[in-house]
Amino acid sequence: MANYGTTHRIPTTTTTPSPTSETYEPKAPHEKKFSDFKIFCPFNIPLTSEASAIRIIKNFQNLGLYYTLFVWIVLFITLIPERKVSLILLVIMTYVTTLYILLLRAYPNSEVLHKIIDKRFVLGLLAIATALQLIFTDAWIHLAVTLACTIPIVLVHAVLWVSFDAFEVEDGSVSSGDLAPLVGQNQSGAVDSNVV
Repeated sequence: MANYGTTHRIPTTTTTPSPTSETYEPKAPHEKKFSDFKIFCPFNIPLTSEASAIRIIKNFQNLGLYYTLFVWIVLFITLIPERKVSLILLVIMTYVTTLYILLLRAYPNSEVLHKIIDKRFVLGLLAIATALQLIFTDAWIHLAVTLACTIPIVLVHAVLWVSFDAFEVEDGSVSSGDLAPLVGQNQSGAVDSNVV
């Protein structure tokens, strides 16, 4: 075989493999051994129908914004190729909804915004207005297909997803003054970082 002017170097020392029977020892006090590591699967089938109903309600309370965003993104993508006017109206209604939510956050002590006018009523009214705009602009088939495809996925996720309420977070490890707008407390009193 031709080597085309290259020479092969033959190693003069042999390497011996290091013994692998040594166990892992943490180098610093904050490190934990790998044997203490537990894997948590966030999906679990509920045992009863009552447990699944409770899990759906809790997951809609904690993850409702993400479910809505998922449905909105799928609807947005389905409207892009054919329905430009419907897409513009969807973006406008999203902008109006965002302004209303920002108004709620800007005035947390407003008697009119929080006590007299219910947030669920206004958001439901905006959702109905968005659906009517899509129906009147002949994008109802896109809306129907999007809802038919995404609602079962959202419901399956809401049934199977185990919320993080099962974990207890020590109150001393989180300073509640710094993270007050980002965390809430569940019924057991533990800090729940999923609540926005």
